[in-house]
Amino acid sequence: MNRWQIISVVVVVALVSGFGGYYFQQLTTDNISSKEQFNKKKFPSSEEVIGTDVIEFSLLDLNGERRYLSEWQGKLIVINFWATWCAPCREEIPAFVELQQRYQSQGLQFVGIALQQADEIRDFIEEYNMNYPSLIGGDEVIKIASQLGNNIGAMPYTVAINPEGKITFTHRGPLTKDETEVVIKNFL
Repeated sequence: MNRWQIISVVVVVALVSGFGGYYFQQLTTDNISSKEQFNKKKFPSSEEVIGTDVIEFSLLDLNGERRYLSEWQGKLIVINFWATWCAPCREEIPAFVELQQRYQSQGLQFVGIALQQADEIRDFIEEYNMNYPSLIGGDEVIKIASQLGNNIGAMPYTVAINPEGKITFTHRGPLTKDETEVVIKNFL
């Protein structure tokens, strides 16, 4: 690769990153003045949501049916925000599939929330034998993730909700099977 090609690639990556950051910022802030934006925090951090009641939300599943979080009320719900293009997401999902199988009868329910549309994730779900529901959406997913403490747009992002509906755990970035199992055993 010659020097100009490398420079071109760097410029394109910088532009895409800049536009992506701007787009995410626009989705997560109110239409208020810059001074007010500086002083007002719209979404809580991952630490601030621990111990709070989860807010009901709904998203579409792969069949276009609206699914509500309350559908799994009374279970330990582990929500994982993911995308097919996210390498760390691809690494942790096989462990989640295994843990869902192992602890489902004890009240565990994984729920995947993809930052993509149904046609973009169908093959992935089949390839990885995902045995838990995957919900989909664009801007709605970003808003829900932010309300659950992912105020920086990290991917993957995982949230555990105890059977009483309280957020008990949040994690930005990938989780190993052992790390996830410790969380599960603490609340089952």
